[in-house]
Amino acid sequence: MKILVCISNVPDTTTRVKFTEGNRNLDSTGVQWVINPWDELSLTRALELKDNASNGISSVTVAHVGPASSEPTIRKALAIGADDAVRVNCDASDSYSVALQLAEVVKEGGYDIVMCGIESSDHNGSSVGGMIAGLLDVPLVSAVSSLDLRGGEPLISREMDGGREIVTTSLPMVAVVQKGIAKEPRIAAMRGIMMARSKPVKVVEPVDTAALTEVIEYEIPAPRAACRFIDPENAAELIFLLQNEAKII
Repeated sequence: MKILVCISNVPDTTTRVKFTEGNRNLDSTGVQWVINPWDELSLTRALELKDNASNGISSVTVAHVGPASSEPTIRKALAIGADDAVRVNCDASDSYSVALQLAEVVKEGGYDIVMCGIESSDHNGSSVGGMIAGLLDVPLVSAVSSLDLRGGEPLISREMDGGREIVTTSLPMVAVVQKGIAKEPRIAAMRGIMMARSKPVKVVEPVDTAALTEVIEYEIPAPRAACRFIDPENAAELIFLLQNEAKII
């Protein structure tokens, strides 16, 4: 059984975001790039499943759509423990084009379980995993907070309103994972970092496709207003501000 983990290359969450070209493109100057946090947890769970020999996982592969500049992030995933990687050599233009390229990787590799983070921390689109499943015509389970294998079949726990749902499905499948899939992301040890240098990264050319969406402009959120202190004895003023300015009561 083989697992494919789809990873995104995103700015570190502490990055101060700036844009260029009329607020249409990210200014990547000085940006530190990392594995998307949800994808990192997804990879951690995939490796935990492989660690249990009874699950019969032969390999964990990571796949990414992006240019050569994203390879340090791919190498980090290999250092964490992935066996090999596939990089589709093109810029990630929109969710559909990314999903189409990753679906082709799945077809070529014959993976049994495809794992995607619920969203990327930069665009927050939450759509690639579902599109992959649709393009492949395979089962999709979203909001996955736990994934185990019992007798070669996936046993999945997913969050729902008011509780939790336990489901199983046939393979191959796509699992869109969220917080809870792993307690903490696995950290690369020195041995893993050294081994990652020799692990294979297969670079494939993209299939022809056109983006379905176009970025018109990014807009920085307005700065937060300064804090206002209200005399604790002046409840009337506080209520007035909450009703007429904050409009929360």
